[in-house]
Amino acid sequence: MLFLNTNALRNKIFILLILIPLSLISDQLQAKETKLLILGDSLSAAYGLKQEQGWVSLLQNAWQSDDVIIINAAISGETTDGALARLPRLLEQHSPTHIFVELGGNDGLQGHPVSKMRDNLEKIILFSQKSEVTVILQQMQIPTNYGKRYTRMFTNTYSDLAIKYELKLLSFFLQNIALDKNLMQRDGIHPNAKAQLIIAKDMQKTLGDIIFP
Repeated sequence: MLFLNTNALRNKIFILLILIPLSLISDQLQAKETKLLILGDSLSAAYGLKQEQGWVSLLQNAWQSDDVIIINAAISGETTDGALARLPRLLEQHSPTHIFVELGGNDGLQGHPVSKMRDNLEKIILFSQKSEVTVILQQMQIPTNYGKRYTRMFTNTYSDLAIKYELKLLSFFLQNIALDKNLMQRDGIHPNAKAQLIIAKDMQKTLGDIIFP
């Protein structure tokens, strides 16, 4: 009887020795999984185009072999108010490792107070960092017809927040595209399909330098 119990004990130990490493490997694989959440507006939502033509979808295709999952939570017309309200659920649902914040353009176009926009962006940053998500902030630009003071305050918001929270601040991805009519849709605001290819290629480099250091 003692011999049988000893054999049974050995079998249990043997099984545990096999299962424990497998469990550790599984945990390590999950920990290494990279998820990039795009929190943006129409510039990232493929406005006026098919979703597969947008730069986010093109980037996802380019990163298929790198095991990067991109969640495109960009919505046309989104403001920092709307994005902040949606953020907790998005973080809980997707558990991203990185978040790319492309917001503020609609706040500026609608003449929202810069102080309110800054407060919303700051809360988005803090909420994300509290969830241990790496925040990547994009500089946004607006037309100068809102006046020099408003435009300056708007622009400085991004660099100030990037410095304060030690964030990677990316240049506005339309800065070399917006003035080229051949790369813009008829509204003069949104990039066309040709421009989306350029943006995707640029973002593959700039975001890739952060995600794959």
